[in-house]
Amino acid sequence: MMRLDEIFNIRYGNSLELIKCEESPDGIPFVSRTAENNGVAAKVAVIPHIKPMPGRAISVAMSGSVLASFYQPLPFYTAFHVACLYPKYKLSPVEMLYYCSVIEKNKYRYNYGRQANKTLRPILVPAPPELPPFLKKYSAVMTFDRKPLNKYKIELNVKSWKTFNLSDLFEITGTKTTPLPDLEEIGKGIYPYVTTQATNNGVAGFYDKATEKGNVLTVDSAVIGFCSHQEFDFAASDHVEKLIPKFPMSRFVALFLATILNREQYRYNYGLKASQTRLKERSIKLPVKSDGTPDWDFMENYIKSLPYSANL
Repeated sequence: MMRLDEIFNIRYGNSLELIKCEESPDGIPFVSRTAENNGVAAKVAVIPHIKPMPGRAISVAMSGSVLASFYQPLPFYTAFHVACLYPKYKLSPVEMLYYCSVIEKNKYRYNYGRQANKTLRPILVPAPPELPPFLKKYSAVMTFDRKPLNKYKIELNVKSWKTFNLSDLFEITGTKTTPLPDLEEIGKGIYPYVTTQATNNGVAGFYDKATEKGNVLTVDSAVIGFCSHQEFDFAASDHVEKLIPKFPMSRFVALFLATILNREQYRYNYGLKASQTRLKERSIKLPVKSDGTPDWDFMENYIKSLPYSANL
């Protein structure tokens, strides 16, 4: 074991206020103390005279979501109380992700009255030579390449899209409710446990039981109607609806459709759920071919044209 500051150079971030920054969809990631979305609260325009923190770092929240740790491959700005860790050793992105997990395992040491601003450096973590061997396997295949799978840019022209009923595209059903205590008794495993949460693709853990087949869309029918693609077999909590495609659905098409459905979340609230009945009555607009049928190839190629699509 080694001290964290023996493996990383630990620097404080920019200590900026998001409210004073100009948000920009194509801007620089603004890393806050949140435990969601890789720590990124928004993207902001370049701030004159303030250099972003260099990429290839680990961001660590020292208050708020204490020790929420994320690998930041690109330059980024930070809010207050965010530490930036730069490796003294040559570490792959997968190994950096490993250290993110190890750092977060120490969160039990902290609370509102004991924050990590002065006690982060001496945390003991495994020394680089002692990293689990299986990480080498993933390091060889996992990339953080910003380049898209397709080299040509595709524009969206929503004015030419056509409306389709969800029930014509999917078989809409519920899922079998599996209580979390039952899964915990069975034990950890490889199958996702899909819940109504709108983070981490709806997944709240991995256990050794699956009740549903994969390559479907799931929709939360308890909160905001969050939609996600479940590529693998899974188990589910209560209020998770399932959209089984009536067409061959690739992961790229699934991500396109999930994004379209999530743009419709404004339709739902605590008193108006995304129930099976409402989903069956719902329609969405999609790109179409000359014969008026959904253009699945266009949807797939569009997702492949986006930055980072090579990592999907």
